[in-house]
Amino acid sequence: MYSARRLAVLACPVLLFATAACTPGTSHQESKAPSTPAPSSSQGKNGDSLPLAQAVGQLKVSAESRTGYERDNFHLWIDADHDGCDTRKEVLLAEAVKKPREGKNCRLTGGSWRSYYDDKTVTDARKLDIDHVVPLAEAWDSGASKWSAQRREQYANDLGAERSLVAVSLGPNRTKGDKDPAEWMPPATEATCTYATDWIAAKLRWKLTADGAEVKALRTVAADCKRATVTFTPAP
Repeated sequence: MYSARRLAVLACPVLLFATAACTPGTSHQESKAPSTPAPSSSQGKNGDSLPLAQAVGQLKVSAESRTGYERDNFHLWIDADHDGCDTRKEVLLAEAVKKPREGKNCRLTGGSWRSYYDDKTVTDARKLDIDHVVPLAEAWDSGASKWSAQRREQYANDLGAERSLVAVSLGPNRTKGDKDPAEWMPPATEATCTYATDWIAAKLRWKLTADGAEVKALRTVAADCKRATVTFTPAP
């Protein structure tokens, strides 16, 4: 599964993964090839892309509850394929603009990454967080509280979609915390459409609900992101 993600990011992101790029430099693909912007997308049940505004309408609106949430409810950074690289390192390898050197036990040195939240280049992997676009607590509030432990582990380590996990600078990710789009958006204005697309794709992929304020904020964003489309593959 993990090795396939590395190949698929390069070979067929439109067909298999949630991807997004409303403006130059905002998607994984663009960070690798900034001269070739890709349209923001996420795949519906029939394989067609949905306009961002229409995708917002696919979200099921429901009240949220954080009762019982603990971060430990989600088992993080597993090495499912036993290749020595855990989820964090798999994302770093997949998203690197300049590939790091991979040593024994997947020890990574060198490399560079583009953090699209703040539009900054990072050359030290220790200064990157692997962000769950839809935070773990938000996922819990939105339906994951009813999942099995195994399902939550799958969510926490989702390498089956390119955009569920992203490598970003520590600062904006720590500021984001558990906030939804009604409470936080990336500081780089050119990241707005991409982030909204990523968020909706992740929620639809995992059949997570959204609260009223969240949907209202996403509709406001969608009004200014008319070229953005959403493509997602439902989680297995």
